[in-house]
Amino acid sequence: MSNNQYDVVVIGAGPGGYVSAIRASQLGMKVAIVEKDQRLGGTCLLRGCIPTKSMLESAEIADHARHADEFGISVGEVSIDLSAVLKRKEKVVSQNAGGVQYLMKKNKVDTHYGFGSLAGTTPRGQRRVKVSGADGDLYLETKHVLLATGSVPRRIPGVDVDGVSVLTSDEMLELKTMPKHLLVLGAGAVGVEFASVFRSFGCEVTVVELADRLVPVEDEEVSKEFGKIYRKRGIKVHTATKLAKVEKAEGGVIARLEPQDGGKAIDVRASHLLVAVGRAPVTEGLGLESTKVEVERGFVHVNEYNQTGEPNVYAIGDILAGKPLLAHAASAEGILAVEHMAGKTPQPIDYNQVPGCTYSSPEIGSLGLTEAKAREAGYELKVGKFPFSAVGKAKVINQTAGFVKIVAEAKYNQILGVHIIGPRATDLIAEAGPLLKLECTVDELVNTIHAHPTLAESMHEAAHATLGHAIHM
Repeated sequence: MSNNQYDVVVIGAGPGGYVSAIRASQLGMKVAIVEKDQRLGGTCLLRGCIPTKSMLESAEIADHARHADEFGISVGEVSIDLSAVLKRKEKVVSQNAGGVQYLMKKNKVDTHYGFGSLAGTTPRGQRRVKVSGADGDLYLETKHVLLATGSVPRRIPGVDVDGVSVLTSDEMLELKTMPKHLLVLGAGAVGVEFASVFRSFGCEVTVVELADRLVPVEDEEVSKEFGKIYRKRGIKVHTATKLAKVEKAEGGVIARLEPQDGGKAIDVRASHLLVAVGRAPVTEGLGLESTKVEVERGFVHVNEYNQTGEPNVYAIGDILAGKPLLAHAASAEGILAVEHMAGKTPQPIDYNQVPGCTYSSPEIGSLGLTEAKAREAGYELKVGKFPFSAVGKAKVINQTAGFVKIVAEAKYNQILGVHIIGPRATDLIAEAGPLLKLECTVDELVNTIHAHPTLAESMHEAAHATLGHAIHM
């Protein structure tokens, strides 16, 4: 092959794209990756998962420091240096971006910086990818193309994001001035995570959600507990509430909030408004309009192997129609796609077994069916819960809010879903993965000895509770 001829060209170097490139190289393919940013890692690493988790870690340390005296430690008054928080965040991001660059070199993946798009086919039937960069256009030829272009924060009509007082998650990560009052529109993972950060930083925080509960994709009992904890933290919550209009005002914005039950509208003055109402796919300009790739509202339709309607063009990650917008899902989709390109027979993804995580305080981890979804599917259920307040290790670390909930079908006790709210929920949910994958029963979980004292005992106790014989409550 010449320098610009490849087996696969990956457009987008986020966790879906770069993982795909590595796996394709391992399979013996000649691989190129195209990235419009100046650093690799995509939204997740540069403007999403990693930087927000860095800020959440700073927030958690601040909360620990406020309660240090309960552990016999004196630290004095807690103050937040936002510039230092951002400096550490940038250091973490840079280290990770450098790591991705190293992996590309290690796996002999060629990196091309610029905007990648489909540019037809060659007379020999090869795909052409145009890379529009600072030095002009470069054309690559390839057998396969993998679209992994990700997403951006969704905007809403009538709300002008100015990057000063009205922001998306992108601008929040670069905010130089601590908000006096942060108004968060949207109570999904992004919204509640930023609400958690800035409440821990000492800001007044208000969350507005159109649905009737916070984190509405979660199990209803988890949402209820989450709302109770947020209110206890001093976060104001308005659910089933619509943002009617926003006006710029001295020192920030004035937002008109309209309850959906017909109640009286209220005006809320805030220094900053975060618009966190979801993500929009990045597919404009990819050259899809002249292909057989099926696109709906910017999202791409694929089959179970992530193939589009265009031969040898695959798509993964946040641009997929009807699939979860999660970094770990994108990575799994990418591996599936390139293994299929290589002629292997990979197992299609069961999206019911993709974990969801919210890294706020409290954390949420969930996998499988919620209780409501399981009942809708016609299952007769056994449901068990166990509170962290009855877990010794939770008391040791002084984080006792929340619970573990197991949803199982009643005939064979097969586990259908696990839902956790509380300390290290995003780590604990990993135990549920093999349970659902292997169709384990609650009995098998009960008969699996868990170390003491650990937070993981909550899973064991929840299994006992599901069978009606919880030990420590």
